[in-house]
Parts: sequence; structure tokens; C-alpha cells
Amino acid sequence: MGSLASAVRQNPWTSAFDATLLGIAMVVSLLLALEYEIVVFWDQLTERQRRIRIEEIFLLSVLLAIGLGVFASRRMKEAQSDREREMRAAYEAEAARALAMQDALTGLPNRRALEAAVERAIVQPPVEGRMHAFYLLDLNGFKRVNDEHGHAVGDAVLQGVAKRFRAAARQEDLVARLGGDEFAVLACDLGDRASALAIGERFVSALGNEIAAGGRTHPVGVSVGVALYPQDGGTAEAVMHQADLAMYKVKAGKRSGVQLSEAA
Repeated sequence: MGSLASAVRQNPWTSAFDATLLGIAMVVSLLLALEYEIVVFWDQLTERQRRIRIEEIFLLSVLLAIGLGVFASRRMKEAQSDREREMRAAYEAEAARALAMQDALTGLPNRRALEAAVERAIVQPPVEGRMHAFYLLDLNGFKRVNDEHGHAVGDAVLQGVAKRFRAAARQEDLVARLGGDEFAVLACDLGDRASALAIGERFVSALGNEIAAGGRTHPVGVSVGVALYPQDGGTAEAVMHQADLAMYKVKAGKRSGVQLSEAA
């Protein structure tokens, strides 16, 4: 009923046409009823009158069938249109949600998607003895690329960095861009701190070679801070903060490298 009401609101002519069809069907049904009443006195009719009555009943039946068929066909088409509109609306809503969780430049998940993933990881903690690792990655030398070659080249470098980080991560890891030249990675269910450190080293190695953009190559490094859950904090905010502190320790040394949080 809701779909029918929606269709009528969208096109008032639909309501008028359907009302006309139903009116005609009611008139034809009434005439058929009258014909039936007449047929009750069949024995009192002449042969010619009987033939006329049969033809009239047949014609009225055909008209009624055509009218009901048209009405049913229209209802089916409108129901199909309603389903298509609902599916299209659902698809557009899903696409909008996906875009809201995606970084437009690199195609990676954005800060919003990362924070949601970290919250889910906190809600589903690893088994005893294992850990989740959160990595905060800040590029070194990227500001120089922007200042000397412009934002278009800088954007191309960021896209190249994103591809390398995604290739360096495990398939199940979430690699995100937070904005500017900051990236982050969530790696779940690791066995020990050495495994977490080894994954961080892979991101440093990923930028070991210069990145080509704007007709030349650009040396870009990365400082990586790593925090572990639950060892370095019991909340998403605490773990992300510890990773930030660890990253700035690497940054202070003006070098590329990986630093594990010392919170534990």
C-alpha cells in the first residue's frame, strides 16, 4: 500500500486513470449482473433474444477481462518501478557511505574508517598472549616536494606512497590516510612485539627507493610509531596517542625508522 500511495503522489494522473478503469469495471460487472438476472428467465426469451443476450454477456466479459488485465499490468509495472527505485536508493546510500569512509586522493580508507576499525578491534581483543598493532606513519621530505614542485606533484607522490604502503602491508591489514602526509595502519592478531616491529620496518623499506612523479624522482622517507593493544593502553584513544608519541621520537631524530611505544 505504501508503494502504491507513493506512486500516486508522484503522478496524480495514475490515480485518475486507475479510478476510471475501476469505474468501468464496476459498470461492466453491474451490466453482467443484470444480464444474469435476465438469463434467469431464459425459457421466456425468444431465440433471437437469447442470441442477443449471449453476445452481450460475451462482449461485457471481454471488456471486463481487458479492463482488469490493463489494471493488473499497470499495478505490476508500478510495483516493479517501486522496487527499482528502492534498490537504486539503497545502492546510492551504500555508495555514499563508502565514499564517506574513503580518502578521495589515494582511495585508501580515511581517518573515519580507521577510527571505526580501531574501535572494533578494541571490542574484539586478541586472545591472551597476542596483540593488535597500531602504526602511525609520517612522511619525511614531503614538504620539500610540495614547496619545490607544487601540489600536483605532491599529490602524485602521495598516491605512489599509498600504493607502496598497501603493497607492504599484509592482506588483512587496514592501511589508511589520515590527511596531509600522515598515514596509519591497523594490524590485528600479532604474536609478539618483534612481529609488530617487523611489519613497521616493511613500511620504511617500502620507501627505500625514490618515487617518480612530475617527470623526476623524489626521495621520501617515513617515521613510524607503533603502539600495541592491550599492552600500551586499554582504549582506542590511548593506543593511538602512544603511537603518536612513538612516531615523534623517530621524527625528532630526523630520520626514517620505527619506534615501539614504551608505555608498557
